[in-house]
Amino acid sequence: MPELVSTVPRPGPGRYDGRGDKAGLDVSGGSGEVLRVLHLAGVFFQCLGDADHEGGENGSQSQNVAVSVSLKYGNLVETLVTIDLERPAWEQEGMHNRWHPDIPCYKKIKQNRAYKIECYDWTGGQIGNNDSADDIKYCDLTKIHYLSGPFEVEDAEKGDVLVVEIQDVQPLERQPWGYCGIFAKENGGGFLDKHYPKAAKAVFDFEGIHCSSRHIAGVRFAGLVHPGIIGTAPSHEILAEWTRRETELVESNPDADFVMANLPTGHGAYAGACASELQSKLACGGRTIPGRPENGGNCDIKNLSRGSKVYLPVNVDGAKLSVGDLHFSQGDGEISFCGAIEMCGSITLKCSVLKKGMFKLNMKSPMYLPGPVENHYGPGRYLTFEGFSVDEDGKQLCLDTTVAYRQTCLRAIEYLRRYGYNDYQVYLLLSCAPIQGHIAGIVDVPNSCTTIGLPMDIFVFDISPEKDVVRRDLGNCAFAKDDLEKGFPLCDELPNFLLDSITK
Repeated sequence: MPELVSTVPRPGPGRYDGRGDKAGLDVSGGSGEVLRVLHLAGVFFQCLGDADHEGGENGSQSQNVAVSVSLKYGNLVETLVTIDLERPAWEQEGMHNRWHPDIPCYKKIKQNRAYKIECYDWTGGQIGNNDSADDIKYCDLTKIHYLSGPFEVEDAEKGDVLVVEIQDVQPLERQPWGYCGIFAKENGGGFLDKHYPKAAKAVFDFEGIHCSSRHIAGVRFAGLVHPGIIGTAPSHEILAEWTRRETELVESNPDADFVMANLPTGHGAYAGACASELQSKLACGGRTIPGRPENGGNCDIKNLSRGSKVYLPVNVDGAKLSVGDLHFSQGDGEISFCGAIEMCGSITLKCSVLKKGMFKLNMKSPMYLPGPVENHYGPGRYLTFEGFSVDEDGKQLCLDTTVAYRQTCLRAIEYLRRYGYNDYQVYLLLSCAPIQGHIAGIVDVPNSCTTIGLPMDIFVFDISPEKDVVRRDLGNCAFAKDDLEKGFPLCDELPNFLLDSITK
């Protein structure tokens, strides 16, 4: 952390331009005013002496103040949103949980300047650091996701492309923990809810760049911290198109045994201080659950971490950028739905605009450039499971990648079960650990082939196939109280043809 001695001129009252040691600060109030401004900017400092001076607003002599500043970052970064962890998200400004073009911008972002934004966890504080999954089971999903914003981006106009550079993403120091959850089938469910319909939870403690959980013993890994959601506001026309096509999907599948789409609802809708006056409009707002081609949103891309650049369509003047759903770590697919290690945190970003970029780039959906930060496990350290388009009952499907990926997940669960984990623990782990999921083949009819690469080095014991299996006491994840009282199997009852090679 370098020490910087800054000579700061007084250019006039009320000025702060955010350029670190070259910033112009009004010091007419003496050293106390300088310290106050620097403190608000999040800077650790030491005053080298009292800097009171004479001279009014129109004084002809420039007075200098020598200040020794230990900077956390090279520049002073303005914080646009600060969250209060003692209050739920639905009582705070600068947050919303619907996509709608009429939600007013909370603050303005200038191009090519870094800003820090604090974000609540996606539920707005509904989940606690405890040993019960009651909060997961009864979580109000009409309230999610709580996003920070929207922010007006300087000079962004409809048809442009917004370039968002992610400079940093971190958990809040005042809340050094996160959680991963499996939602009950009747309340959101997950990718494997046919087999694992009950609510479950694992709380993770953050230790620098690493995390571990009392609910999934025997694992420790570094986080790849990233935002699950980053997106721009839709236009009125785009919002109407979302509603049309998603309503059509739901109505054309009346017998579906799972939720096809979450349609607009006013229940639980929130837009900061304007929520009450916008209530009728918010009832028509787009839900934040799916990512969409027109604005990005909830794409849950684990490699969208520090150093990444996101290219987003601009559908309304000012772009109305929003961000949230921060993750400490996530596996490809985020299979349990609440499947990353969800956290309260902060993101530091910088925006620029490509004028008429949607036309120039032929853009119909977002693009991104991943940053140089990633988990480093050698290629030979990923134990990789394969799955094909043959379902649990032996039925052959044609190039069905969903079925194939489900089979891949089940193969990994069956394998890790042998060491003493129950299925719910492994389900959570596959969702939040840095696994690599891929479509290996999608042309060789009738089978698609998908893979999951499980980094063996996240375990504190050897899980390589050549080693003898030693069953351990690996604890248990948290479950809902009423489910525990009723009792339910912790390991899935799969058809026999899938169990032939499993060690009981």
